[in-house]
Amino acid sequence: MSVRAQDRVPGEGLAPAFAAVRVRLGLVVALFALAGVGWWWTARQMRGMDEGPWSGLGTLGWFLGVWVVMMAAMMFPSVAPTVALYSRMTRQRSPLSPALFVAGYLVTWAAAGLVAFTLLTAVDRLAGDVLAWDRAGRWVAAGTLAVAAVYELTPLKDVCLGKCRSPLGFLLGSWRDGPGGALRMGARNGAWCVGCCWALMASLFALGVMSLVWMAVVAGLIAVEKTLPWRRVATLGTTALLLALAVLLVAAPEAIPALSVPGADVVDEMDQMPPMDD
Repeated sequence: MSVRAQDRVPGEGLAPAFAAVRVRLGLVVALFALAGVGWWWTARQMRGMDEGPWSGLGTLGWFLGVWVVMMAAMMFPSVAPTVALYSRMTRQRSPLSPALFVAGYLVTWAAAGLVAFTLLTAVDRLAGDVLAWDRAGRWVAAGTLAVAAVYELTPLKDVCLGKCRSPLGFLLGSWRDGPGGALRMGARNGAWCVGCCWALMASLFALGVMSLVWMAVVAGLIAVEKTLPWRRVATLGTTALLLALAVLLVAAPEAIPALSVPGADVVDEMDQMPPMDD
């Protein structure tokens, strides 16, 4: 049965999760509150650090700490219906199980962040400043956005998004009892989420991983794809936006709102300097 057919099976879509949201409203409010704290903390940590595409990531410890909080801020609103449904289905009705589920989810995203840090560090050490804006950085960023746009239309994206949009099907198909089961289920849900969203997160690096504006844009795209009923419209809209950004990065990067173009401030300052007398 295809993923789209599964989405139309009663009980396999988002309706059971949204019903659980109403029942577990306090849990959902707590997740949104944690997301809000994550946005506030991330904004403080990243203030003045947005250098545009391929911004510096700092040390491994600092980056992983900020990355995990970023994932909580960006992903908790989207994963809240799944956590609420899991909480409702937990036999022992223990408040610990949803917390472990969320912890497992964040562990998977922490591993994804470690992979990203390792890849970018390896590129930096092996190829020097190849990702600098005035070298290949601009073109690599545009290529990353184009690849992300293409990935939106692939069968793998379709399968992973189907898992994210069918919380009941996922939970029934991977159910494990006990605290260890909660942790493993959360990690597996995080793995499907990484499969669904890795290209969008790569786009965030290409636009400026230290930019709160682009964090919000990517988080919004993820939420739209996972929760809106018009799945195909959301996917095609995301594809079109990514392609448009890729073209603008090459043709007119200054036309992209909130994009920090490396070196642009220096050029502006030089333009504003009074002419020198002969």
